[in-house]
Amino acid sequence: MSVLRFAGVKILNAAITLLVALLLISGIFAVYTVTELRGRLAEEYVLALRQLEVQYRNNPELLEEKSRQLYQNLMERYGLTGNFAQDVVTWTLRLIKSNITFDFGVTQYSYIGGTNVIGDILLLAMKNTAILFLTATLITFAVGIILGFQMARKPGSVFDRGLSVFGMISWSFPTWWVAIIMILIFSFYLRLFPAQAQYVYFELSKVPPDLPLFEKILEQVKIWLKYMTMPVLTIVLVSFGGASYLIRNIVLGILQEDFVTAARARGLPERRVIYGHVLRTSSPPIVTYLALSIVGAFGGAIITEAVFGWPGMGLVYWIAIQQSDAKVLVASTWVLTVFFILTILMLDFIYSLLDPRVRTGAT
Repeated sequence: MSVLRFAGVKILNAAITLLVALLLISGIFAVYTVTELRGRLAEEYVLALRQLEVQYRNNPELLEEKSRQLYQNLMERYGLTGNFAQDVVTWTLRLIKSNITFDFGVTQYSYIGGTNVIGDILLLAMKNTAILFLTATLITFAVGIILGFQMARKPGSVFDRGLSVFGMISWSFPTWWVAIIMILIFSFYLRLFPAQAQYVYFELSKVPPDLPLFEKILEQVKIWLKYMTMPVLTIVLVSFGGASYLIRNIVLGILQEDFVTAARARGLPERRVIYGHVLRTSSPPIVTYLALSIVGAFGGAIITEAVFGWPGMGLVYWIAIQQSDAKVLVASTWVLTVFFILTILMLDFIYSLLDPRVRTGAT
């Protein structure tokens, strides 16, 4: 398969997946929105009708007319027709348009960044989540690659068995539980780091604007590190053992291949065999796992960010769920879906560069 045909097939598959996701997300949240609006309308109608009954209790005909007019006014205000299916279709089309254009409007609730424009809120939240989880994931895999290769070179050793056991145990720990333990130790007992990170922008705003550029950047980096250190340590502590064990198994399987035996038979140094032959061959599954871990971190950041109060996508999603803010929920879901699909598409191209057999269809 040629490169252009391979790229065309992958882009077409991504476009179809995005279209299906767009229809599903818009349809599901349209049903939720219409149901919620109908509930609000019914509640407001009952409250207003009680006042009308008191006001026109001696005139039943006028009361009926006023109640009918009240219901019609509420229907117009909430943009409903009374036909559930028709309202769902209307809202689905609205959400499809807003999702395609990334024009999500404004929200009446308070989130992060001091703005109620949903697009600006999500942009800031995505940046914060990327800063936290990209840093933690890269550190995790840097440590995991080093330890995983060492474990694979000496399978069955005390180091290999000990780290394998630690990896399985640490991987089973819930991140939120480890986060609470970290907060208890480092925030309440040792008082080394702040327990909540939502005040990071408040501290950044206190940096004097007239400082020299280098000093200003240094102060901002110090503030970010103060609030990031504990969440990053928590994620790395939970993840690096499992990453090391996974990379160890990948590398161990490749070390048993014939080309590795042939390279060693030619008298190549072990370092060259490991980092020149084995590392390149093992890079496709490692890169796949790295990319999926980064994407998965964005989707699974709700509990971690809620515990630490980190102002990212997870915290925004959690607040939106608590406040039943359908606008922010559908916008967040769509943005994360697009990010996930585009990352998978990019991963396919990277994978094809690392392993040409992906393009040719060979095994």
